[in-house]
Amino acid sequence: MADVVSWLNTDEAAKRLGITTRTLYRFIDRGELPAYRFGRVFRLKQDDVDAFIDHCRVEPGTLSHLYPDSASTDD
Repeated sequence: MADVVSWLNTDEAAKRLGITTRTLYRFIDRGELPAYRFGRVFRLKQDDVDAFIDHCRVEPGTLSHLYPDSASTDD
């Protein structure tokens, strides 16, 4: 038997991500976040939103480009 899909509307998905719906639509339009259109409404799978959150995780040691001057003062 197929798993039951948990759907989020755009407001719910944006709130879960902590972004505006405008930014959510931008992610959808760029193909970064899958969405489905049912008539006039868009829905997102909760699993897809959760996977997007995991994909956006910042790995330790990848932000040194944001503070290049402090690297030389740590010695």
